[in-house]
This record gives sequence, C-alpha cells and structure tokens, in this order.
Amino acid sequence: MDLTKYRVPSDGTFVLEEQSTDEHDPSISKAEARDILRANRKTLAGLQERLYAESRRSVLLVLQAMDTGGKDSTIREVLKGVNPQGCRIYGFKAPSKNELSRDYLWRVHHQVPPKGHIGIFNRSHYEDVLIVRVHGWASPSVIEERYQQINDFERMLSQTGTRIIKVMLNISKEYQLSRLRRRLERTDKLWKFNPGDLKERAHWNEYMHAFEIALNKCSTDFAPWYVVPAETRWYRNLIVSSLLIRVLEDMNPQYPEPDFDPAQYPPESLT
Repeated sequence: MDLTKYRVPSDGTFVLEEQSTDEHDPSISKAEARDILRANRKTLAGLQERLYAESRRSVLLVLQAMDTGGKDSTIREVLKGVNPQGCRIYGFKAPSKNELSRDYLWRVHHQVPPKGHIGIFNRSHYEDVLIVRVHGWASPSVIEERYQQINDFERMLSQTGTRIIKVMLNISKEYQLSRLRRRLERTDKLWKFNPGDLKERAHWNEYMHAFEIALNKCSTDFAPWYVVPAETRWYRNLIVSSLLIRVLEDMNPQYPEPDFDPAQYPPESLT
C-alpha cells in the first residue's frame, strides 16, 4: 500500500477537489482487508506496549472530517485491541466559557498525550481555522496568523518528543447526505443526528476551501497531513492503521533495561 499518495506536499500546490473520496486497492479484497486489519491491530498493540514501557515519547493522531466523516468509527476500528491504559482519546466540541477566556491553543495543549501514550484528537486545534474561518468568527488577519502559530505549536511538540500524524477523512457531499439520512432511518442512530449539521452542510464549499488552505499551510515534515478517502471504510481503516504503524516502527520504541539484576531472581526460586 502506497501511503505517500495520500500525503499533502508542503509546497502549497495541493488541490483538495482532485482527491478521491471513495477508492481502494483493487488487489485487496474486503475479506483480505479484514485479515490485514486484524494483523495491523496486533502489530499496533505490540508497538504501543513498547512505547508505554519506554515512556520517553508519544504519538498524536489528529482526525478531522466533515460531519459523518467517520472519525468515531475509525478510532473504534483501528485501535481495537490497543491497551486503553496507554491510549487517550479526546473530542473537541464547542469551547466552554472558561476556554474562550484563554488563547485558542490552551485547551488543546492540555490534551496532548503524555510520554508513553498514543493520543487521538477527534477534531482539534484546526477548528480554529476551519469553522471559525467559515463563519467569520475571527478576522482574516487573525486567521492568517494562526496557521504559523499552529505550525510553531506542532514543531514544539515534535521537538519535545511527540510524533504527529494528521488525517483528513475525505468524503463527498453526496456521501454525507446518505449518512445523515441513515441516522434518521435507524432508531439506534437517532442520537447522532444533529439538526445543526444541516446548517453546516450549507457551507460545504466554504469548508472545502478552508480545509484546502489549512492543508497547504500546515502540512510539514514534522507534522504532515494525509487526505484519506473515507467512503470505503474498510480501506480507510487500513490506511490509518498503516500510518500509525509506520510512525511507531520508525520511532522503534524499546523496552527499558531493568534496574535490577535478573540473574539474582531465577523464576524457579520464587515462592
């Protein structure tokens, strides 16, 4: 699987509308994908255990998408089997009064994963250059400053031991409509339907424009963006799990050396 095809270049030439929302590797069947994902989960669990034991570095996975884009199901499917003790998931909703009284990165920095952990952001600091831009809740000059502030923030995290992977789950407007209808058709999905999503849907083109700007301005060597086709969900899960595995394998976390002499404690001597 060629993961580089989904990476946003850092030269500002990325065009979002040219990216597929629904594709998969024709050489992999859905049944084969289940086996690969099962193997990926096992690999990821082993790497996460080493990361937790080493406790020197961390990984942050940022997930952004339009409503119904599959952030929740991606987290659920990719991280199944990972020890929850070493994994932290945080969903960013509308900021509270207390959070609004501080700088916009304050609440985000509080949720950065501690050393030894994998952290997942369901939405993130990018809301402050997406929804805020679309609705004009900050001036254009303030929004423009935020791209560099975000890059500086992510560079600092990278330099202090947090590896960052940012994924936009890419869906079409038509696919979103089908998912919204599904929520209304199933009683077990009604709780996920938010009439406010329809208001945001009316700004689809503005959101795509805001995403494209953020992707171009904030895809860096130390915190790259990936745009993943998300309508074929089993393929989406393969890509995201593979991205996590690739980063963790590159980090190559190690079990720490014991602070005692194991030879002094032969297993058979224990009672």
